[in-house]
Amino acid sequence: MRTRIAPAPSGSIHVGNARTALYNWLFARGQGGVFVLRVEDTDQSRVSEESYQAVLEDMRWLGLAWDEGPEAGGEFGPYRQSLRSDRYDAAALSLVDAGHAYRCYCTPAELAERRKAARGSQAAPGYDGRCRDLTERQRSAFDAEGRSWSLRFRVPEGRTITFDDVIRGTIATPTSQIPDFVIKRSDGSPTYMLAAGIDDALMAITHIIRGEDLIAATPRQLLLREAMAIEDVPVFAHLPLLVQPDGKPLSKRWGDVSVGAYRKGGFLPEAMVNYLALLGWSYDDRTNIFTVDELIDRFSLERVARNPAAFDVAKLEWVNGHYIRSKSPAALAADLELVCVEAGLPAGTVEGRRILTAVAPLLAERMKRLTEAPPMLRFLFGRAAPDDKAAAVLAGQGSYLTAVAERLEAIEKWTAPAIEESLRGLAAERGLKPKHAFQPIRAAVTGTLVSPPLFESLEILGRTETIERLREAPTA
Repeated sequence: MRTRIAPAPSGSIHVGNARTALYNWLFARGQGGVFVLRVEDTDQSRVSEESYQAVLEDMRWLGLAWDEGPEAGGEFGPYRQSLRSDRYDAAALSLVDAGHAYRCYCTPAELAERRKAARGSQAAPGYDGRCRDLTERQRSAFDAEGRSWSLRFRVPEGRTITFDDVIRGTIATPTSQIPDFVIKRSDGSPTYMLAAGIDDALMAITHIIRGEDLIAATPRQLLLREAMAIEDVPVFAHLPLLVQPDGKPLSKRWGDVSVGAYRKGGFLPEAMVNYLALLGWSYDDRTNIFTVDELIDRFSLERVARNPAAFDVAKLEWVNGHYIRSKSPAALAADLELVCVEAGLPAGTVEGRRILTAVAPLLAERMKRLTEAPPMLRFLFGRAAPDDKAAAVLAGQGSYLTAVAERLEAIEKWTAPAIEESLRGLAAERGLKPKHAFQPIRAAVTGTLVSPPLFESLEILGRTETIERLREAPTA
């Protein structure tokens, strides 16, 4: 059993493609099959080496290791379509020789004009077959003009193309609804229809699991297989699309739609995988958290729904928070190091790692995203001027902060419990509620009103630095 994911490298992988990749990967792993990564990079206007590497990095980050593909190799390579043009040229030539494809000399402007005219009439949408039966003389005349041409597949008339979809049941499409479609562009490059169809056959893909937006491509690719005498028919499963919480299509206008954006946004790969798995699939009505091994064991295409699945960032954050809380201090500190260094904090040093390991348990309950950590931890890596809210709290607190410093200087052992006992005692003596007693201290030491728990933060910061900040805080 062989599945595949075939992204076009125009940047970071779309979350919809990531969900498709995950379902293919889970299905292959659960069935003891092979998962293939094939990069569809024939459209050179959209492809760069940077975007190609971004695809590979997104797949690695998600943990979706491929059995065959770029860097992994395999007997059906190469796995970049830009390196497989000889296969597409040979297939196109054989289709022309057999009468299944023909040259189309229609220019883009002519096609656009005829589509416009068709919208105002009862004509069927799509290509009108203008070049389907050109004579040799007509073709020669176009060639003499220097007209460029594309190759179109000649869709047979009077037939119905039927296939069984694991998720959607039997789907039948009359060929009267399938206009002759382009298989090679005028620049000689293959279209998705040809390249994907050929590669799925040559790479012996047994299960094609992809988005429902490609249902219309399936009868076309079945016709191509038939025309090339490819007898094996893969199993098809077309997944529900991802939509916004309001049901509208998931688009860039809505917000982040790429895996890279969520990776940079402080989400853990295990949370992303868990959440993506639930977008269209469920095991029962109660379970929302699954390990990768549990997903491999329980995933099946039969449990995939037909209805669109809403991508809800709030739910993703809830799942992410669960995985943050489940990490050991050392593991969470390693994750925090990456985002803190990215934010400009010197967290990659021995001292920086010590600080992160100590503070990680204090942050775990407070974060939905790793990127929430750097603003809360900045005070542990250096002093900063108080922000506006902190400055307002500090105003007129000079004598109180001096008293706090004196009380803390008297502590014998610098621990969070001893610090808490001392400061609560001072607050009780002065008749201060916790907010009024501790907010000025937090503002003076951290420069903000949002930080990890105060007493533990002071222990990590250290006696000397804490007392200096209390005495030097701008309170005028």
